[in-house]
Amino acid sequence: MGDILFLAHRIPFPPDRGDKIRAYHLLRHLAQDHRVHLVAFADDPEDLQNQDGLASCTATRTIVWREAPTGWTGARAVLRRQPVSVAAFAHPAVRTAVNALLAAEPVDTIFVFSSQMAQYLPPQPKQRRIMDFVDMDSAKFAAYAKGGRGPMAWVHRREARLLLAHERRVADEADASLFVSEAEAALFRARTNAPRIHAIENGIDTVFYDPSHRFEPIGGAGPLLVFTGQMDYRPNIEAVTWFADAVFPRIRHAHPDARFAIVGRAPTPAVEALAERPGVLVTGTVPDVRHWLAAAALVVAPLRLARGIQNKVLEGMAMARAVVASPAAAEGIDHAGTLCVADGADAFGDAVMRLLDDADSAAALGASARARVIARYSWDARLAPLDALLAAPARQRHQRGGALADRLVPGRYDADHERPR
Repeated sequence: MGDILFLAHRIPFPPDRGDKIRAYHLLRHLAQDHRVHLVAFADDPEDLQNQDGLASCTATRTIVWREAPTGWTGARAVLRRQPVSVAAFAHPAVRTAVNALLAAEPVDTIFVFSSQMAQYLPPQPKQRRIMDFVDMDSAKFAAYAKGGRGPMAWVHRREARLLLAHERRVADEADASLFVSEAEAALFRARTNAPRIHAIENGIDTVFYDPSHRFEPIGGAGPLLVFTGQMDYRPNIEAVTWFADAVFPRIRHAHPDARFAIVGRAPTPAVEALAERPGVLVTGTVPDVRHWLAAAALVVAPLRLARGIQNKVLEGMAMARAVVASPAAAEGIDHAGTLCVADGADAFGDAVMRLLDDADSAAALGASARARVIARYSWDARLAPLDALLAAPARQRHQRGGALADRLVPGRYDADHERPR
C-alpha cells in the first residue's frame, strides 16, 4: 500500500486534549499498515519538544509554529470572504511542505484532520482524500450566534455561514468524510446533503484509564466533584461557570464540605476567578488527570454546548466513576444507561446529591460505566471501519468538456516500504 500524508491543525502529541487524543490514535492505527507523513501546526512551545513522541507512528514529521490569530487575521478573512477559522490556519510553510512531500513520497492517501487543513489539498489531487471533520464546526458557531448579542452575534453568524459552505465544498470533493458520532454525521447530511459521510467514533484506552492503578491521593476533605477539559475553550468555560453559579451552591448547602475541581490547562481569568468561591478549585495543567479522576466522588460534565463524543465523559467512565452529564455531553455516547443524564440546574443538582448520598449506587454506576466502555469503546474496534475506506478505490477529478467530472479509479499502490516501529 502507498503512503499516507496526515494533515493536522495541531500536533497530536502529547494526547492530552480531545482533538489531539483522536488524532494520535488515528495516527497509530494508520501506521500499522502504512508509512505516514505528518504535517501539523504547533501552538504551544512545549509541544515543539514532543515531536519524538510520534516517531513510532510517523515516517516523517514537519511541525510548523503557528502564532495566535491577530486582528489582521480577521481582516484578511473578511477581505478574502473566508471563514476566520480557516484564515487563521493559512501558512506558506505548510503549503510548501505538503507540495514537497507529494512530489517526493509515494503518497496515495491524504488524510485531513479538521476542516481548517483542507485548504492544503492540491487542486484535483490524484490521491485518495479522507476528511475527518470530527465535529460540525459550522453548527457550533451557529449555536454561538443564537446565544450571542451585538457585533459578536454577527461575527458568529458570518462564521457559521461561510464555514458551512466551506464544509460542503470539502465534503463534495472528498472520498470519505468522517464525523465522531452518528448524530453529528446525520446533522451534516441533513444540512449539506453531502455524499460519502461516515461516523468513526472515538475510543478510550481502558488500560491507561484503569482505576486499579496506584494513584497519588489528592489532599483535602469532603466529596470531590471533578470536571476535566481545556479551560480556554468556550464550551468548557461556560459549563463550569454555569455549574458554579447554578448548581454547586445548592450542593454545598446540603454537603458543606463538597469540593468542585476544575482540572485542565490554560484556565482563563474568568475560570481562575471561580477559585475565589468556597469549595471551588482550579488546578491549571496537571501532570496526570487520572489522579484527579481516581480521587473523584463523581465526575460532572455540565456542558450546555457540545459536539460529538466527549472524551472527558469516556475517561470518567473508564475510571469507574459515576458521571453526571448534561444531555449535550451525553448525546454522542452509546452509554446504555451507565451515565446519569440530567437537564437543567435542579435536575443536575438532584442527580449529584442523590449519588453523593448513596455511595453504593455511585460505585455500582461507575463499575457499569467502566464495563460499558471496555465492551463498546476500544480504539481498535472504533477505528476498524477506517480500513475499508482506505482500501476502497479513489475518486479522481479530471477535466472533460470544460467541466469537472468524477470517476472511480483503482487506488495507486506502490511497493511496500518498511513500516516505522
